[in-house]
Amino acid sequence: MKIVPYFKKLLISILLVNCFITNGYSQQDSIREVAMVKSFYTALHDSLYWFKSKESLTQATDWLLMIESAETFGVIIDQAHSADIRAALMSNKTISDQYKVQRDKQITLAVLNFIKSLQEGTVHFDYDAVSGTRDSIYVNQLMNSKLIEPVSQTVSKLECKDHDYLVLKKFMNDSIAATDSIKYKKLVLAMNYRRYLFFNRSSDYIVVNIPETEAYYYGNNFLKLKMRAVVGRKDKPTPTIASYMTNVVTFPHWNVPHTIGVKEILPKVQKNDNYLEQNSYDVVNGKGRIVEESTINWKNYNETNFPYYFRQATGPRNAMGVIKFNLQNPFDIFLHSTSSPAAFTKDLRFLSHGCIRLEKPLELAKVLIPDKIDIKKIKSGKKNTVSETISLPSKIPVFIIYQPVTVVGNKVKFLPDNYGLIK
Repeated sequence: MKIVPYFKKLLISILLVNCFITNGYSQQDSIREVAMVKSFYTALHDSLYWFKSKESLTQATDWLLMIESAETFGVIIDQAHSADIRAALMSNKTISDQYKVQRDKQITLAVLNFIKSLQEGTVHFDYDAVSGTRDSIYVNQLMNSKLIEPVSQTVSKLECKDHDYLVLKKFMNDSIAATDSIKYKKLVLAMNYRRYLFFNRSSDYIVVNIPETEAYYYGNNFLKLKMRAVVGRKDKPTPTIASYMTNVVTFPHWNVPHTIGVKEILPKVQKNDNYLEQNSYDVVNGKGRIVEESTINWKNYNETNFPYYFRQATGPRNAMGVIKFNLQNPFDIFLHSTSSPAAFTKDLRFLSHGCIRLEKPLELAKVLIPDKIDIKKIKSGKKNTVSETISLPSKIPVFIIYQPVTVVGNKVKFLPDNYGLIK
C-alpha cells in the first residue's frame, strides 16, 4: 500500500537533484552562511563527512529514516530537508566532487537541525530573551556519534527526558491517528514547549500557561507554589514571553496606558464627576506632573484628542494591588496582585488587558525575597503608601507560554484554545 507514495517521493527527489545541478546550487547558497554547518566542517578539517565512506553513507540513510519519522517525536521539520538528503544520496555515483561537497552540507544541515529541534523544540515566542545559540553543542553531538552507535541509539540519548514530554509523546503515538488533527497539533505544540523549558530553565523559574490560566513557581526544580492567574482577553491577548524577572515593586502606581485611559476611563469621568476621586486616579501630563482635574473641560475631549494620562494612586484599591513583579519585555507586560480577587473564583479567567494577575502574589514575593519584604506591612498599607523597588538577589526566568495540553500525573488534559491559535 505504501509503494505509490514512495515512488512519488523518489520522483520528486530525482527532480530536485536535476534542479540543483542545473541551477548551480544557487537555491542552497544560504547553507554556506549557516554557522552551525561551517563550524562542523571547520572542526572536521575535511570537506566531506557523509560521502567519505560506505559506512558514513549508511549512517546518512539511517538519519534520513529518522528525520522522516520526525512526526512521532512531535518534531517540526522542513520537509525539503529530507528530500535534500534523499536526493543527495541517490545522486552519489553520478555527481561531481564539487556537487558532492554541497550535498554533504545539505545532509549535515538537515541532521543538525533535527538534533537541535529534538532537544530544544521549535517554539516561537513573541519575545525571547532566555534562549541562546548552542550550535557548538549540536556539532559536537553529531561528530561524537559517527559510526560509534546506531542512529536510533543516538537519538534515544539526545531526546528530552522531561516527564510531561514523555507522557505527551506516548499519548500522541498511542492515541492520535491523524497528524493533521487539532489534537495532534496541540500535542506537538505542548511537546515543543516541554523541550524548550527542559533545555532553557534554571533551577528556579516561573511558568505561566495562558490557556490554563495558572502560574507555577519552581525552586530547585521542584514545584513550590501553584496559583490561579488572570490573563488577557481574546481581544487583548497576553503575549508569549521568555524573559527574566528583575525586581519587585511594593505599592506600585498604575500608569494607565493611554488607549485604556481614553477608551475606558475618560467616558466614565465624563458621566460621573466623582469617578476619579472614587477610584484614586490623578490626571497627569506628558511629563508626569499632576494636572488639577477641575481645570479640565472634559466635554471637549474624546479618545482622539485627549492630551493627558491617568495615574492611579498606590494602595489596596490600585488595579495592580499592592505588589508588582517586573519582567523585561517590550510589551509592558508584568505579573501583579489585584484589587479584585473575586476574578480568581471564575473558571474562565481571560479578563485582563494583557498583564497577568496572580492569586498568591504575597506568597510568591515571600519565596523570592524572604529577607527583604514585610508581608504584614504590605497587608496594612493605605492609599498613597510610598512605593519601593526591591531587586531580586538573582534574576528569575519567567516563561509565559501558550501550551494547550497539560499533564496531570500520567494523564493528558486538553485545554480550550481560547485565542484560536491552533489551526
